[in-house]
Amino acid sequence: MYVTDVKLKNFRNYENGNINFGKGVNIIYGNNAQGKTNILESIYAFTTGKSYRTNKDSEMILFDKEFANIKISFLNSNGINHGEIVLSSDKKKRIKINEVPINKIGELMGFFNAVIFSPEDLNLIKEGPSQRRKFINICISQLRPNYFYYLQQYIKVLNQRNNLLKSLSFNKSLIDTLPIWDEKLIECGSRIILSRLIFIEKIRTIAKEIHINITRNKEDLKIEYRTNVGIQNYSKDNIEEIKEIFKKKLERNRKRELNYGMTLIGPHRDDINFFINDMQVKKYGSQGQQRTVVLTLKMAEMELINEELGEYPILLLDDIMSELDKSRQDYIMNNIMDKQVIITCTDINGFNIDKKNYIYRIENGKIYNEAKRCPPPQQVVSND
Repeated sequence: MYVTDVKLKNFRNYENGNINFGKGVNIIYGNNAQGKTNILESIYAFTTGKSYRTNKDSEMILFDKEFANIKISFLNSNGINHGEIVLSSDKKKRIKINEVPINKIGELMGFFNAVIFSPEDLNLIKEGPSQRRKFINICISQLRPNYFYYLQQYIKVLNQRNNLLKSLSFNKSLIDTLPIWDEKLIECGSRIILSRLIFIEKIRTIAKEIHINITRNKEDLKIEYRTNVGIQNYSKDNIEEIKEIFKKKLERNRKRELNYGMTLIGPHRDDINFFINDMQVKKYGSQGQQRTVVLTLKMAEMELINEELGEYPILLLDDIMSELDKSRQDYIMNNIMDKQVIITCTDINGFNIDKKNYIYRIENGKIYNEAKRCPPPQQVVSND
C-alpha cells in the first residue's frame, strides 16, 4: 500500500495544496509552524475519520473559511482507491470512499491503513491508561472493523448505565432496569476484551523480537493486558467464559457501583503494562527505555498489520527522528526500505539522501518538490 497524492483545500494553513508521493521514503522538511504536520494529519484522517491532534473538526478548517476538503489517492492490492473528507463549520462531516458516501465512521475502518509516530506518542508509557487503550483501540479497529462497532455500542451502553446509576440515588424504583443494561454491557464489553486479549497475544510476540533487535539482545520486553474484569485464562472460541466472569464481577461490585453512581467494571478501565527484564517500564524505565518501547510498539503494529492483511500500512513519522538517538534512528531507516514512509523534519542534513528519496520543502502552507518527480500510480493486479 502507498499514497500517490493528497489534495488539500482550506485545510489548516493550506488554501490549496497538492502533493504527490513516491513508493519509498518521502521527506517533508521546513521550519516549525509551516504546515508539515498538517499534511500527515490529513493523511491519517482516513484511518479513523478523525484527527490525531484534535477532537474538534472546526480546528482543521482554514481561518475565515466555511469548509475544508481533503482528497487522497492510494494504491493497494485491489488497485487505485480514492477517499474524500469534507469538513464544515455548520454541517456534519462528509466522507466518501471511491466516490460513494458513507453514513458511519465504522464503514471507513480498514479502507486505508497507516501508523503514526509523533512526539506525543512518547507519552504512551508515562501517561494514564486512556492513552494505552486508545492505542489498542485504533490498532484493532484497522484490523477488525467490527471491533469499532462494538466499541461504539459499548460507549453508548456505558453512558446510559452510568446515568441510571446516578438516578438511583433519588429514584430507587429504577433498579429493576439495571439488569437490562448489565446484559448489554456484558455483551459488548466481552467482545472488546476478547479482541484485546487476542491482539495483545499477537503483538507481544512480534514486539519481543523487535525489541531484542533494537537493544541488541540487552532487553527482554513483556506486554501484559490487565482487565479489571479479572480474565486470567481464556479461550478464543468461547466468549461465554468471559461473559460469565464479567457478570459475576458486576454482581460482586453492585454495592460499590451504587455508592459511586458509576460503572466501575469493564474494558473502559483496563490497561497495558510493559516490562523490561521484569521491571515495569512506567515506574522504573529510563526516558530512553520508554521511548524505545514506543518505537517497538509502532514497528510491531506495522508488522502485525502486514501479517494480518498481507500488506504494510503507510508509516508516518512526525518530527520524531530528533527525539531518538542515533542507534534508534538507524534501526528505523534500516527497516523501512520496503515500505512507504512519510517523514517530517526541520533539517534534512541528518538523512542519507539518494535518488530513491522524494524531498519536499514546506514554507507557509506552500509545497515545493525539491527532488525527482513522483511517477504516476500503476495499476496493481492481485496475486490471488
